[in-house]
Amino acid sequence: MLDLPQVPNLAEAPNDADTEGCIQCQMGSKLVLFVTGNCHWQCDYCPLSETRRDIDWMFANERRCETFDEVIEEARAMRATGAGITGGDPLMARERTLEGIARLKAEFGPTFHLHMYTSIPFRPEWASEFAEAGLDEIRFHLLDLEAKRYRETIAACSKAGILTGVEIPCEPDKEDDLLELLETLRNLEVSFLNLNELEITVGNHHNMELRGFNLSTEITAGAAGSAELAIAMRDRVMAAERGEPDPKDGEIREAYGYHLKFCTAVYKDAGQLRRRFLRRGEATIAPHEVLTDDGTLLFGAIRASEDTKEEWMSELVSVTGLPQRFLLWDGVNERIEMPLVVAESIAEDVDAPISMVEVLPTHERLEVTVVWLNAQGS
Repeated sequence: MLDLPQVPNLAEAPNDADTEGCIQCQMGSKLVLFVTGNCHWQCDYCPLSETRRDIDWMFANERRCETFDEVIEEARAMRATGAGITGGDPLMARERTLEGIARLKAEFGPTFHLHMYTSIPFRPEWASEFAEAGLDEIRFHLLDLEAKRYRETIAACSKAGILTGVEIPCEPDKEDDLLELLETLRNLEVSFLNLNELEITVGNHHNMELRGFNLSTEITAGAAGSAELAIAMRDRVMAAERGEPDPKDGEIREAYGYHLKFCTAVYKDAGQLRRRFLRRGEATIAPHEVLTDDGTLLFGAIRASEDTKEEWMSELVSVTGLPQRFLLWDGVNERIEMPLVVAESIAEDVDAPISMVEVLPTHERLEVTVVWLNAQGS
């Protein structure tokens, strides 16, 4: 079975200064709306897989969607309280993004929180369009860490009433530039700086290898040195806020005027993702399924065909006394799903393959484990 680090042991729980977008993400209540895979920039650390990069597809969480009706359906399936709009870059599909913002606000109301990521210093006049559509929060990814080119767009977004900030990966080989960025952001109208631990993924591992980055540990995708630098930057901002000497150089600095949040790779993968799975699982679980601590669904299954399914289901009800609603026919995989405890109890007494199945509670119900419980399945 899928075995991830347990959530209570993970660092960086929400705090009062975090933005609403961060809080909902950490709660697992945020829908991830991937508007398009298109992007105007080719960042060497881009974590996107080849199945999404530079492809103009839309996804709601793990579900590919053709319409916003499907996006809304997915939001309801996980009882979402908000959405993070990402890509690629949502500005590469601006009209679609505006439509999505307006549709989600119209469907779920003004308290449905929407935040968006972009690396494009777009026309300042567009800021009011996003605000009027219902965007609550925007996070700018600064290309080459050049903050000044975003000044007018950031100011326009802030003036339009959108909570405005910066979100970037913490690249361990750019310490001087990142420390300088802390000072530069003093003069921009930003409310927060989010630092993400740089991740080494299937989509970027070759580029990360060329830059000399290694994994920090065996249980995380984080690049060695990224977390240490991010923590030092966070400590500097916090020390300045309290009027205390910087832990690294002892200098007392004026308060920066914005909040700095650091999010680890482990927390993103094993905390936020698991909580979203748990939330969707709780909302969509069937009577015969069990929701695990990892956010997966467990059940038993017996192999059957379209012609024999009725006979099998009738016999299962008769022999076990199981109510019909605890049995589900899966025509795609040609099996009858049932409670795992029932499958285990009958495994040695039937002449058909019996299995334990573990799936993710996503729209596609991706299988992560299948264990055969009798000789017929081996």
